[in-house]
Parts: sequence; C-alpha cells; structure tokens
Amino acid sequence: MTRANASDRIRRLDQLAVQLKQDSHCTVADLARQHGVSARTIARDLALMRDQGLQIDADRGRGGGVRLDRNWGVGRVNLSYAEAVDLLISIAVAEQMESPLFLASLGSVRRQLEASFSPEKRAKVDRLKSRIVIGVTSSTFVQAGATAPPKRVVQALHQAFVDQKLLKIRYQREDGETSDRLIAPHYLLLKYPIWYVVAFDTLRQSPRTFRCDRMLSALGTEDHFPLLPKDKLGPSLFDETPFA
Repeated sequence: MTRANASDRIRRLDQLAVQLKQDSHCTVADLARQHGVSARTIARDLALMRDQGLQIDADRGRGGGVRLDRNWGVGRVNLSYAEAVDLLISIAVAEQMESPLFLASLGSVRRQLEASFSPEKRAKVDRLKSRIVIGVTSSTFVQAGATAPPKRVVQALHQAFVDQKLLKIRYQREDGETSDRLIAPHYLLLKYPIWYVVAFDTLRQSPRTFRCDRMLSALGTEDHFPLLPKDKLGPSLFDETPFA
C-alpha cells in the first residue's frame, strides 16, 4: 500500500468511526457511496475497526445497517490542514463577534490548533484572517431578501479566496439583471448574516463589493492576483470593524 493510500485509509477510518457513532442507520452501500470506494473496501475497513477493538453492531439481512456502540468514545479527531484553517478562521470570526454563548472553550481550541502548525503555516493563517472583515449587522430589509448561496459557489469562492486566484462569476444585481464578471476576491466582509466579497472587477477595472448570495455560479481559474491593501480598494467598501 502506498503512503497516499495508507493516509487516505487512516483518514477514512476516523471519519467512519464518527459517522457510525452519530448516525442511527448506515448501510455499507451508503458508506461506500459517501466515501467514493467499493462496498468491499468499506467491509474491510469495518473488519479492521473491529480488530482494533471498536464495538460495531450490524443488523442481519439485506439492507441491514451498521453502527458504533454509542457508549464508545471517539478519542481523536484528525483534521487536514485546510479543515484546521477553516476551523481556526471560524473561531476567530465567532470571537470577534463576541457572542455571549458557547465561547468558553474556543480560546483553548484555537490555541491547540495553532500549536499544531509550523511558524510558516501560522503566518499563512494570520494573513488569511487579516483578509476577513467584520462589518455592521445587515438591516432587517437586507436580511429579509437573503438566501443561502449554492454550495458549489461557496466552494469555488472559498478556494479562489484562499489561493488568491481570479474567479469567474455570474452575478445577479438587486434589480434582477445578470452579468458575467471576472473578479479578484481580495477580502471577505461579514455584515451578519450576509457575506460579501470585496474584489477587483477585472472587466470593469474597478473595485466592487459583491453579495455572495447573489452569485448564481462561480468557476475558479489558475490566474493568481497580488493582494491589494484595503486603502487601495477604498475604505468605503468595507464599513468595517477591524478583524483581529
């Protein structure tokens, strides 16, 4: 087994343990489809997990489910670098918003995650955090018209933002008119609960702010862009509270 395959399997085993503990009914076919492997591979994974001492129960018969004993604790969580970065930034956003609930342990979680990073990776996370701005809360009028952006749009925007690559979008204005844009997503702006992108529109040759929920489609490119400071894009685009 190659190193990559071994790493994939270790990660899949950890994910399976969490799924089997949380879901009341998972079938081998469901798990195989979710993880993009064959049912035989999942069966081998489950056999290995049993050999390691995990109490996995299975229903007999066609379509029978498998589950992990709910009294069995999952002792570790393995996050990829990208997942850890996303979690760190989410924690930083929550801390900046100063929500009074569920913040007691966030500082400890953040410190443990940061301690697992090399100095170079911590610096990269700090640079990403500096590109996220917390603004004023959106008005009730704006919130009333908000919808969740499509998952595929969120994923493409996320990748382009992190990698500093140009993003092709189809955008719908408030009046319903749509247009195709090529943007450089420099900063993300949260006016709770609405996310905006402060970007340089390469087709219009000027900075613009785009509401994420008005992006109808998004497609990443391989073209990098240099990051511009906020004052070059225009402070009025942010209406910001400084993000730590």
